[in-house]
Amino acid sequence: MSADTLRIARTIAAEILAKPDQVNAAIELLDGGSTVPFIARYRKEVTGGLDDTQLRTLEERLSYLRELAARRKTVLETIEGQGKLTDELRRKIETVETKAELEDIYLPFKPKRRTKAEIARERGLGPLAEAILADRSIVPQEAATAYLGEEVPDVKAALDGARDIVMEKMAEDADLVGNLRAYMKENATIHARLIEGKAEAGAKFSDYFDHEERWTNVPSHRALAMLRGRNEEVLTLDIEIDKDLDTPVKPVEARIMGAFGIDPKAPNAAEKWLGDVARWCWRVKLSLHLSIDLMNDMCERAEEEAIQVFARNLKDILLAAPAGSRATMGLDPGIRTGVKVAVVDGTGKLLDTATVYPFQPRNDLRGAQATLGHLILKHGVELVAIGNGTASRETDRMAADLIADLPAEKRPIKVVVSEAGASVYSASALAAAEFPDLDVSLRGAVSIARRLQDPLAELVKIEPKSIGVGQYQHDVDQHRLARALDAVVEDAVNAVGVDLNTASASLLSRVSGLGASLAEAVVAHRNAHGPFGTRKDLLSVARLGPRTFEQCAGFLRIPNGAEPLDASSVHPEAYGVAKRIVAACGRDLRSLMGDARQLKALDPADFVDERFGLPTVKDILAELEKPGRDPRPEFRTASFADGVEELTDLKPGMMLEGTVTNVAAFGAFVDIGVHQDGLVHVSQLADRFVKDPSEVVKAGDVVKVKVLEVDVKRKRISLSMRKGEAPPRPQGPRDRNDGPRRNAMPPKREERSQQGSLGAALLDAMRRK
Repeated sequence: MSADTLRIARTIAAEILAKPDQVNAAIELLDGGSTVPFIARYRKEVTGGLDDTQLRTLEERLSYLRELAARRKTVLETIEGQGKLTDELRRKIETVETKAELEDIYLPFKPKRRTKAEIARERGLGPLAEAILADRSIVPQEAATAYLGEEVPDVKAALDGARDIVMEKMAEDADLVGNLRAYMKENATIHARLIEGKAEAGAKFSDYFDHEERWTNVPSHRALAMLRGRNEEVLTLDIEIDKDLDTPVKPVEARIMGAFGIDPKAPNAAEKWLGDVARWCWRVKLSLHLSIDLMNDMCERAEEEAIQVFARNLKDILLAAPAGSRATMGLDPGIRTGVKVAVVDGTGKLLDTATVYPFQPRNDLRGAQATLGHLILKHGVELVAIGNGTASRETDRMAADLIADLPAEKRPIKVVVSEAGASVYSASALAAAEFPDLDVSLRGAVSIARRLQDPLAELVKIEPKSIGVGQYQHDVDQHRLARALDAVVEDAVNAVGVDLNTASASLLSRVSGLGASLAEAVVAHRNAHGPFGTRKDLLSVARLGPRTFEQCAGFLRIPNGAEPLDASSVHPEAYGVAKRIVAACGRDLRSLMGDARQLKALDPADFVDERFGLPTVKDILAELEKPGRDPRPEFRTASFADGVEELTDLKPGMMLEGTVTNVAAFGAFVDIGVHQDGLVHVSQLADRFVKDPSEVVKAGDVVKVKVLEVDVKRKRISLSMRKGEAPPRPQGPRDRNDGPRRNAMPPKREERSQQGSLGAALLDAMRRK
């Protein structure tokens, strides 16, 4: 194993709290083509039990450190080619831990354009600069006279050239630059200011019109907000250091002087001249260079945190509770263009579609309810999924009134779901291939219905970035974001497992080892030859060999197949262990699966062999106890308050129920049914100190909140989850005057009772048929 590999393994091991041998084993598996889900689940003995979080960090750091090692090799070869590589310099380069440190060391040796210092050297001024640095008793003005000539006409030109040489020497001193960077990171401030005349256009950035804070304390969301303000030419951003210190020599200048042994208080001319050069070097070279470094560092730090927040939220959304295999109606709300309706069966197969126009300008509420009621009764709809976009609350009320009129045993459960990304899916090539004859708008209703049944299976069809659960997601490095989110999707899909005989190609493509091409091949084989009878039948799929089978088989399920273990997460390679466990119990496999009492009585150590250790045996026993267990939580929904449908309906003190849609570093956003998510600031999440909002809530949680403040103009809602004392009783929304929005509302309860029970009439009609 190479020295670089050993160094990398030691570095990563320290970071993920593991042993170098564990890291080396994981690296070998990754290099051999194994995926993180496969290694985390089925190679615990090899890696010593590294989990998927550790393995993802390992994978990310491995890439960075290998890039660093490659760059280190290039730098060493370049400097050696110049004949300037000393043993001390080699040691220094070989021990750096970051790319920034390496580039600091390489800077003096890096090929660059002709500089002022280089021109000064060509004019013979190098010895003058070195003489002043070496002997402080020299008077620079007198020494400079010896270097005058055709290209150096006077003393000023000579000293200017010497100054350029000394400045370059200072600016390229790696230790000094590192010292200054560390000092700035600890003491610098960032100052955001409004660009004159941009106050109105940049009103959303008003919090930063004159904002200053320590660089080291800037949280991700504020950093990204200020950077966006700068990019939109509303704000200027400046990194400032020691600006309030009224001293003859600023600390940054003192560090430069100290690095070159300059005493600014000394009376001799050389010290004074060098002190002025140090100050000038800071102002025109190092200050700008290091400010750019810190700005980039802040941006990278903010991006990293934002990507982590997005990834965490995406994981929570993907692993949200599925409503299950029940007939579902999806409603994609709209006013002028109508409400798009799609009904799917328990497997997600499209059964029926319609478009209804209950709102302005048609106002055909009765006709819309009749159509929906007919479809509910015809297809035995158990769930109604309502998109949370425009006209969501109006559609929700229409559906609620209809459901209330249906017989109790026929009433479906209605749920408002996020429609983020539904329009992206509707217009995608995937949706076109799945529903070539279906209107784009109706495809969105299908997606809304299916994402209630199984969020994971439907959301994998959408580019993760389009799901919209991040903070400033469009401002971060899109390649890094995509890579992180793809990893989250892969981990989520493999954690849940996939039904081999019903999964779409989109879902299968996320299974360990498959990818898009093989997923399509699996579906094509299934369509041509019928359902797979056993996992082993996968080997008959074109281009799917033993290596791929090893990676994917454990994550694919075949319920009610010929081999009971095919419905579990037990890998086919370990079926022998499972069957030895069954034999020890003297029972049939199917009858033993799920019998926790007898399985818990077994000693896992009795089934360990040369290939499968204790971790694998324990996993097999756990799987036999609860075969095919789903790690996702139980399904539950939030109930929005009646009559609270607009920002203007909200009053401080109201207690409402809502669904967490997004968790950021500064708090959680909650959908309370008014077309604008409210913010529960981190300080309002609990009656205790909360450092990280994800400790308290996650995307998809149903929570109770109290309205603290409503800013209608800026569309901001402040909420609280703190219990504290009992809040005042919520007040109902203000009475509406007649107007267009009232026409979009269903009739009041007393009006509906006079019209008769629509649900009962529909049921009678269905019975007559």
